[in-house]
Amino acid sequence: MKAHFQARSLLVKALFLFLLSLAGTAVYGQESRKAIVKPAPEYPELARRMGLAGTVKMQVVIAPNGQVKDTKVIGGHPVLVAAVTSALQKWKFSPGSAETSQTLEFEFHP
Repeated sequence: MKAHFQARSLLVKALFLFLLSLAGTAVYGQESRKAIVKPAPEYPELARRMGLAGTVKMQVVIAPNGQVKDTKVIGGHPVLVAAVTSALQKWKFSPGSAETSQTLEFEFHP
């Protein structure tokens, strides 16, 4: 009976430490990294003719070397999103020890 209790106690402690380590990783993964090269998106000619204005919101995944690894559209007009996606591929962030994610917003006005 005592061995069963000790095994269960050890399992609970291990689970707690595992969950604690995940929590630390999640917080670190949301750490903000400074953009060191960030060309502005070009206002598309089609958007200018249509008089489009608005905000594009994107989530970017940044590799440890600072390159943009992936982008995900959170919101915005598709014509404006294309311009932002193209510009983000040229962005470079400060290096980090792990992959991170950030949410960025871009404003467009004719």
